[in-house]
Amino acid sequence: MAIERRDSRASSDGCPAAAARWFRRATVEMNQAASTKRLFLDIVMLSCAGLLVVTTTLAQTNAPSGTNSAAVDSSKPAAKPSITPRYHPDRFAGRAGKYYSMVWGVDSLAVRWAESGELIRVSYRVLDPDKAKALNDGRSEPSLIAPRAGVSLVVPSMEKIGKLRQSMRPEEGKTYWMAFSNKGRLVKRGDRVTLLIGNFRADGLVVD
Repeated sequence: MAIERRDSRASSDGCPAAAARWFRRATVEMNQAASTKRLFLDIVMLSCAGLLVVTTTLAQTNAPSGTNSAAVDSSKPAAKPSITPRYHPDRFAGRAGKYYSMVWGVDSLAVRWAESGELIRVSYRVLDPDKAKALNDGRSEPSLIAPRAGVSLVVPSMEKIGKLRQSMRPEEGKTYWMAFSNKGRLVKRGDRVTLLIGNFRADGLVVD
């Protein structure tokens, strides 16, 4: 099947507004991730403080007095609602996941629709910065090949923003992203695509 190559300039002309919206949203998500980490630490500290208060109250009311038992039962704090994190299935938890982590130093590869399908967002988490350098190399031009649609998507370059990808030096534990222009929404959810970045190649990625 012939693969149509869409150059970055043509792609950027088709979706400048969507790309700009998505870039702002990605920046907000990064800030929210830091806030979520601080919120989690606050919850842990509050939970520990609440446990200390309950333990102290029970110790004080365990004196041999029949009238204090009812007071202990009525003074127990209400159970705090549990926080359930959003679940995202890891499609690379098996053999493929071990390959990418051992050879390329990344895991949690994900491909998702963004901006109602006008962009395709690819993200990955860095485990080994030295091995993952190839994915963040700004000299390599990423491409996303979609055999069913017969197209090869590229990362668009936006005025005043630049390329819609992160190309800084990777750091362990951080998640990085890039966005591909999907003009005409030719690539659909459920399609299998191949990600190419220099010598890095990931086959069979499913668009969520």
